[in-house]
Amino acid sequence: MSVIVPVRDALPWLDAQLEALAAQDLGRPFEVVVADNGSTDGTLERLADWQRRFPGLRVLDASGRPGASGARNQAARAARAGLLAFCDADDVVGPGWLAALVAGLERADVVAGSLDTASLNGRSPATAQLPATSALGFLPAGLACNLGVRREAFWSVGGFDEGLAVGEDVDLCWRLQLSGHRFGVASGAVVAKRERAGALAQLRRGWQYGRADALLCRRYRHLGARPPWAEAARSWLWLAANLPALASPVARRSWAHGAGVRLGRLAGSARHRVLCP
Repeated sequence: MSVIVPVRDALPWLDAQLEALAAQDLGRPFEVVVADNGSTDGTLERLADWQRRFPGLRVLDASGRPGASGARNQAARAARAGLLAFCDADDVVGPGWLAALVAGLERADVVAGSLDTASLNGRSPATAQLPATSALGFLPAGLACNLGVRREAFWSVGGFDEGLAVGEDVDLCWRLQLSGHRFGVASGAVVAKRERAGALAQLRRGWQYGRADALLCRRYRHLGARPPWAEAARSWLWLAANLPALASPVARRSWAHGAGVRLGRLAGSARHRVLCP
């Protein structure tokens, strides 16, 4: 198994993720391939220290391919195993994460794990949630922060689309399924996902996701992707109903992300000439 982690200025969160990866018990050797996308904050020095303690860790210079998709693809080319696992440097994989992805790939060609969005973000513990399984009313998809893919299947569709800064993981899952590959869910593969700090950062991230949704809707509407009208109506109503809760920093971040998605979809609809509310 090859675990692929794109990084760029990953401090101070990198240590927690590498500790969690080093603690994985797969029952056989595995490698972690970190693709550095041009860090300038001391990440490379920290990785050099980790290589002395973690024999399975390899570090690649991916600074010549801007963006996480390019870094992931470069690491996938250098990977030595037939199974690929993707996660991010600022999250934390749970115990048994890697074994659960491997088990899932015995039944499928691409598998999505579960996300814990509470423990790293100041919220009360909650049951880990599975990623969206019917984005835009179309095919199921997982997120690149917790995804397992058979290497042969991955390259049969050309890997991640490096032209997409956001939504490249959904696009990959859809292309794999449209090419006849099996999609599955590895619910026992849990990743604690770290949200961006501050309401403004959440608004910007939501905006990026929303614009990506509109692009994916245009790309795949001829195959069945549909504007999510019911979801849009529920989301706008939720935003209106939760305005009084904005005094809470945690609630404010969630609200800002939701507002960013909705506004990003409107902007993306105008840009890509598609109706994706």
